[in-house]
Amino acid sequence: MKIGFISLGCPKNQLDTEVMLHELMAAGYEITPDETEADIVVINTCGFIESAKKEAIDNILDVAWLKKHRSLRAIIVTGCLAERYREEIFAELPEVDALLGVGSIHNIVTAVEEVQKRWKSKKHPKYASFEDKDTVRLGGDRVLTTPEYYSYLKIGEGCDNRCTYCAIPSIRGRFRSRPMEDLIAEAKDLAALGVKELNIVAQDITRYGQDLYGSYKLHELLHRITEETDIPWIRLLYCYPDKITDELIAEIRDNDRIVKYIDMPLQHISDPILRAMNRHGDSAMIKSVIAKLRREIPEITIRTTFIVGFPGETEADFEQLCAFVEEARFEHMGVFAYSPEEGTPAATMPHQIDEQTKQDRVDILMKAQMEINTAKNEEKIGKTVRVLVEDFDPVSEAHFGRSAADAPEIDGKVYFKAERRVAPGSMLDVKVREVLDYDLYGRGIIPKED
Repeated sequence: MKIGFISLGCPKNQLDTEVMLHELMAAGYEITPDETEADIVVINTCGFIESAKKEAIDNILDVAWLKKHRSLRAIIVTGCLAERYREEIFAELPEVDALLGVGSIHNIVTAVEEVQKRWKSKKHPKYASFEDKDTVRLGGDRVLTTPEYYSYLKIGEGCDNRCTYCAIPSIRGRFRSRPMEDLIAEAKDLAALGVKELNIVAQDITRYGQDLYGSYKLHELLHRITEETDIPWIRLLYCYPDKITDELIAEIRDNDRIVKYIDMPLQHISDPILRAMNRHGDSAMIKSVIAKLRREIPEITIRTTFIVGFPGETEADFEQLCAFVEEARFEHMGVFAYSPEEGTPAATMPHQIDEQTKQDRVDILMKAQMEINTAKNEEKIGKTVRVLVEDFDPVSEAHFGRSAADAPEIDGKVYFKAERRVAPGSMLDVKVREVLDYDLYGRGIIPKED
């Protein structure tokens, strides 16, 4: 029995895939990276925005072709799309044999057993499991699907922010922190496997601890991870500006093992739009937090995202956002065109923006950011940056990796030549010589061997 996996969406979804992989392997199933060899394919889906839903459906249809024309026997769909469209999927995608909601990932072995019964007896019903997502056991043993030198640590599940454009609370449930002792134990296990970079994730990592301990505890968790492991880089992803405390800023500033990088989705700067989005805090608060971060941690890299074309966004609102981007000069920035999602308050708001206007605004902001990013990268020419080596590209005959200013998958890379081959997972200083779009190019400084 061979089982293939397709994992879509964010790193948080990837961690759920890793838990399911472990449970299947522990039950004796063989995992294959080649879907054409699989008896069963599990597709862990994202259903956050329209493009993610389309990607998920396209993957289901592609795998359904294997079911019709090759040896594939069954398709199991898990994750956000399964949770959000549990009634529609069986009706509209009859090739799907089983559905697991986000609260049911620990039922993956049962789902596999049930689909086996189904292909042995066509009368056996399709399997579906949608357990209470607010009470599901969080975490679990994992099979790492990232390279051995970096991983993610999901410290919570769900979200309480209730932004009007976002379906995540209805899909993933309320915010629940994982107990600190469980997280420390998992971080120790990852350190023992040789992980050099630990990326802290949740829908909102800055809320960590409030539900379990009565106050924000991210700074305490970070301190303990660095005290009880030797992982050299700890990176913070998905922080909300209204919950960035003085204690957290101090921990980032004073702890050498926490990289000076913060991912802080802001979404907009116009106060009327922020209120319509139900974002917590106003433009003054956002600017104050950025100023404090820059003042306390001068070398910090700030990544953010914005949504343009939100219902009611005027030209004046957009111009204010453009001016803010020029003023704040973020090291990394993503821009998304607003996507109306069923069941969210924003989807039924008046003054929806046409698609062409949305795309024009995306293009304008990203062009501005490209110039900012290029200028900031050019400031690094002649300087030395520490790089986590990822691989060697035989075509360009150059190694590549990431600096502390670059998160996996989403930011730029550092390419470099070296006197000898450098193993993936090594950490090496690189002297920067050129800028290549969002990437840097330089020369690796190989330590003299004793």
